[in-house]
Amino acid sequence: MIIKNYVKEFERFGLGMFVHFGLYSCLGRGEWVKFLEQIPDAEYDKLLSEFDPGPDWAGKLCETAANAGCRYVTLTSRHHDGFSLYDTRGLSDYDAPHSACGRDLVKEFTEAAAKYGLRPFFYHTLLDWHEKSYREDFPAYLGYLRESVKVLCTCYGRIGGIWFDGMWDRPDDDWQEDALYGLIRRYQPEAMIINNTGIVARGALGHIELDSVTFERGNPKPLDLERAPKYVASEMCEVLNDCWGYGAADINYKSGAQIVEEMAECRRYRANFLLNVGPLPDGSLRTVDRGIFENIGTWTSVFGKPFREAAPTGRAETVGGRRDFILEGENGLLYAFCFGLPTAASPHLTEIRSADYDVTLRINTNESVKSVRAMDTGDLLEFEEIDGNTVIHGIPFGFGRNLVVRVLEIEVSAN
Repeated sequence: MIIKNYVKEFERFGLGMFVHFGLYSCLGRGEWVKFLEQIPDAEYDKLLSEFDPGPDWAGKLCETAANAGCRYVTLTSRHHDGFSLYDTRGLSDYDAPHSACGRDLVKEFTEAAAKYGLRPFFYHTLLDWHEKSYREDFPAYLGYLRESVKVLCTCYGRIGGIWFDGMWDRPDDDWQEDALYGLIRRYQPEAMIINNTGIVARGALGHIELDSVTFERGNPKPLDLERAPKYVASEMCEVLNDCWGYGAADINYKSGAQIVEEMAECRRYRANFLLNVGPLPDGSLRTVDRGIFENIGTWTSVFGKPFREAAPTGRAETVGGRRDFILEGENGLLYAFCFGLPTAASPHLTEIRSADYDVTLRINTNESVKSVRAMDTGDLLEFEEIDGNTVIHGIPFGFGRNLVVRVLEIEVSAN
């Protein structure tokens, strides 16, 4: 099986920020507002005179991502409404330089990403509600699409990848994938090529050139790559509330704890977690969005190394029905990711005692546990061997430091 180095590098990123930003942000009713409300072109296009992000929108966005522990950011360079955040170099005047801001926002984004050590990825729609050739002359549209992608591949330096979406809109048509992906390989040979299969086909494999499957709003599952011609990665994309683009009245936010659990759960199968934000019209983030990413940064600052670098292993497994799972680090250490832990403290504060919660694991090789360390405190935890299993005691959090998912570092030695 062929394993590309850039695909393995992508897997080690672990966490990325997804950004849905465009004309629709001005309306604050989500990224599908034009289609769902059947807004006529003449009315929707008035947003061009309103769209004017602040001068440091990209810098603040990338700073938030970097502080959270993200390694890449995927920006909607063009969404389904057909408006491009980049300078299309004469392909269309439906782009950011022809809007009120008069600037190439993708250029600003890639410069900010470089400043904060992030790899820039470009979301790019495949369907297009604005371009008439999409409905009237599909082969001509595909030419326009490829030329658009060529701009992204040749004008912004090294990119991490291109994230396509929308092929499901015309499932029976020939999208000429060979030509589209071949163009990317020609100009960006180590760019990840991803084509979202949507909610209805999570984890589905596709064209040979695709480098990762997608799990939209759904926990990843193990991939059967035994007969696959090459190795592919996995990525789950998730939204903080219901809308991908800014929804002013969408306050159905997931809890910070749920987000951390989903993020950690992705690594059970080595999948990346791509967490979305929908910036306000000026490009800034809502306080709640920033807050959740700050929480994530608190977690990754402690557990980021095993989160990014450790991988599924057959050496050990958890038993007893809990959600906990084991990963293996490059140095041979094992890492137990422990879920659903309470806070243990004085009986005047909580009824929970450390002794009430254990994690039990089974070593599947000729090894035994030598030590167990809680990574957040550095404390060595007590453990004992019972009926061939290792039972680790004292795993709840101490008062004032509940990080939702706790990671234990386990050192083993040969018997």
